[in-house]
Amino acid sequence: MSEEITPFRIDISQDRLDDLRERLARTRWPSHVPTNGWAAGVPLDYLKDLVEYWRTSYDWRSHEARLNEFPQFTTEIHGQNVHFLHVRSPEPHALPLILTHGWPGSVVEFMNIIGPLTDPASYGGDRADAFHIVAPSLPGFGFSSPLTTSGWTTDRVADAWAKLMSRLGYHRYGAQGGDTGAIVSPQLGRIDPEHVVGVHVNNLGTFPSGDPGELVGLSETDQARLALMGTWGTDMSGYAIVQATRPQTIAYALTDSPVGQLAWIVEKFKEWTDPSGGLPEDAIDRDLILTDVSIYWLTGTAGSAARIYYEDARTWGRTKPRSPVPTGVAVFPNDITLRPLAERDHNLVSWTEFDRGGHFAALEAPDLLADDVRAFFRPFR
Repeated sequence: MSEEITPFRIDISQDRLDDLRERLARTRWPSHVPTNGWAAGVPLDYLKDLVEYWRTSYDWRSHEARLNEFPQFTTEIHGQNVHFLHVRSPEPHALPLILTHGWPGSVVEFMNIIGPLTDPASYGGDRADAFHIVAPSLPGFGFSSPLTTSGWTTDRVADAWAKLMSRLGYHRYGAQGGDTGAIVSPQLGRIDPEHVVGVHVNNLGTFPSGDPGELVGLSETDQARLALMGTWGTDMSGYAIVQATRPQTIAYALTDSPVGQLAWIVEKFKEWTDPSGGLPEDAIDRDLILTDVSIYWLTGTAGSAARIYYEDARTWGRTKPRSPVPTGVAVFPNDITLRPLAERDHNLVSWTEFDRGGHFAALEAPDLLADDVRAFFRPFR
């Protein structure tokens, strides 16, 4: 296995962009389901409008250029190509920090927080809070290319991240992540505690073990989050069940139809973003949503990315050892994070609740997330 680190630049061929527009123009639309709003899924009129914007107005090249402003590299770990952004701070004593996205995310999530984290002085912050940022694409996602082998659980991803940070020469670093990243980052702390100084997460999943005593005396806020957890299980988990059980089957539809891929992802941007917004683009810029979706489409990694659910499903519900690493949790609207359960599983030293933002915190409220990350890691520098 080569440990070489190779510079990388995003350069999507024009024929793939032309093919996307042609497919969008030839979309075969389903009939309208007579329900109110989004109850049965993405409304037909909404998606038609978004598809037309994607086809005629969205400019991939401008967003490709913006992504290419960040230094990018690839390397091979466990036989898998891994793509990552590596942005060094101008501050020589900055703390290395590895950021991990989730599904249906990508490194696009971090575009608006990399600057404030690497160069806080230019954003009104203290230069002493600077980070060197490493932001990989999860194996099988986006520019990390489709998976070539099975077994890529979140535990294996965490092991790959430990190897990546060592390969980059970082022997003392922090970890941050949301969604899948909120699984990978604590696991990285468990397997590499001698090097990981702290773990910061948002959208941390906390699930009851079955012991009724865990849920006694919950605050009113935690009771509401527990109720939302129940709603998620009965009404919002269809995508997860499909990806955890039949990722290959859904891969055919998502890899062949850009509209199918768009609908599969934009539904999550609707359900998981700040509940005060009516549409996904009320919470996140429409172009950033389409850049995220375009990466899945243009790299053909929809099915490969879905497999992280399939690989992890065998261990869902199993208790992991309590993390020994100092952990900070940022809680945004629509999170189902219960503090007593977070304290059960993690060495919780910081807990911050916000009334703005949502699941995609780095995109929805980059200012809040960046400030909380800085504050959390300040004692561990």
